Amino acid sequence: MPTAILSVHDKTGLVDLARGLHDLGWSLVASGGTAKTLRDQRIPVTEVADYTHSPEILGGRVKTLHPAIHGGLLARPTEADRAELLNLGWDYIDLVAVNLYPFEATIARAGVTFEEAIENIDIGGVTLIRAAAKNQQRVTLLCDPADYAAVLDELKSGGVTDATRKRLAIKGFALTAQYDAAIAAYLSPEPPLRLSAFPVQTLRYGENPHQAATVYSYEPGGGPLGGKVLQGKELSYNNLLDLDAAWKAVVSFERPTIVIVKHLSPCGVASADRLVDAFHSALASDPISAFGGVIAANRPLDVDTAQALGELFVECIAAPGFAADARSVLAKRKNLRLVEMPDLQIHPTYELRSINRGLLKQDIDRGDPANAAWQVVSKRQPTEAEWAALRFAWKACQHVKSNAIVFAQGEATVGIGGGQPNRVDCVRIAKERAGDKSIGAVMASDAFFPFPDSVEVAAQAGVTAIVHPGGSVRDAESIAVADANDMAMVVTGVRHFRH
Repeated sequence: MPTAILSVHDKTGLVDLARGLHDLGWSLVASGGTAKTLRDQRIPVTEVADYTHSPEILGGRVKTLHPAIHGGLLARPTEADRAELLNLGWDYIDLVAVNLYPFEATIARAGVTFEEAIENIDIGGVTLIRAAAKNQQRVTLLCDPADYAAVLDELKSGGVTDATRKRLAIKGFALTAQYDAAIAAYLSPEPPLRLSAFPVQTLRYGENPHQAATVYSYEPGGGPLGGKVLQGKELSYNNLLDLDAAWKAVVSFERPTIVIVKHLSPCGVASADRLVDAFHSALASDPISAFGGVIAANRPLDVDTAQALGELFVECIAAPGFAADARSVLAKRKNLRLVEMPDLQIHPTYELRSINRGLLKQDIDRGDPANAAWQVVSKRQPTEAEWAALRFAWKACQHVKSNAIVFAQGEATVGIGGGQPNRVDCVRIAKERAGDKSIGAVMASDAFFPFPDSVEVAAQAGVTAIVHPGGSVRDAESIAVADANDMAMVVTGVRHFRH
């Protein structure tokens, strides 16, 4: 008769698993709380203490740490190992269902004490996982309730396959590695950065065809960007970068918003009462650059917006949902990738960039801090319409590569310049993109003006109001140019470089 040991903190799916094993003729051994749950459901079970003839001690700190348990798990399928076990009065254990004390959830609680944290460091459970995973050729490990049903199905069909046992063993070692890393980080005054990333898929290639690439997720079984691909061919490395940039930009706006990105740079950003109107305004910002770009929406994509794409070639669209009739329209574009995002959140709260032999880590720029204070430094105050456009342009500017310049009319960009080594060239690019729309527009700059030339070019373009961080030793010269051209100028005291 095969034997399973069950010792779980999270009892999700436990009863169904135990009943399924019992019905298949398995003998069940369980630790105290787990055994009580099964007895309450009238499922035959032997407590660990009765199986080992050794009581739980130290207030439950020691339950499953016994040679009868770990000998049964670690014994190989050889005559010598089996004879040694039988001589000691023990037998093989063939399956382990175990999960761990919630250490990470415990330390995340406000006001948790050191003593509470220490008591939630699992010892026996981790040891069970490692023993079962090490002996994966014979023992099946279940450390995730999501795997219970599939393993029961395999047992009903004749037995758990080698491939399944190996997959479950890998999951177990990954779990204990993450668990120990969390404990080490909690105890360490300067914890190292440890990452767990799970492969989503191997990409056809990286930025260029001669570069290999893979996309990873921080969550097991996660999709690209945490979303789900609904249609279209495989996402590329460059698609994923552009979608990430577009998504981070669009979720920073509260009103219905569209962001169009090409080569990691926004070429159109707009908000409106209706998503379709936001799309038209975003596209009008730079229709040439929008060709072959990606689109992000912070509202479920409706059929009007889907139809508004017209003949525009789009690589991908990311949105928190797609209306059924919009899906029908977009399904005609066989190569268009649709990515349904689970929510409007950015996870994690930090971002990493690789550098030679190391990493850079920083908090995600979520806009101005709460204590930021905008100050009008020009003689003229912005009009109400200019204030609204300045706030929009300032938010859009934060997602453009430095040196970032955004021209906006109302809640729509009309010209974007960025990614150049000097700021005045970015102003000239934004002016060229905007054309006649620069007349009456406002301008946002992600950093201060080192010289007044950027303000001079903006004035020549017809810009009427400017927002920038301020802080240059030549701020007075830029303010003088603004005053001479009857422009309003606002400084924020906050810089938003995006390298």
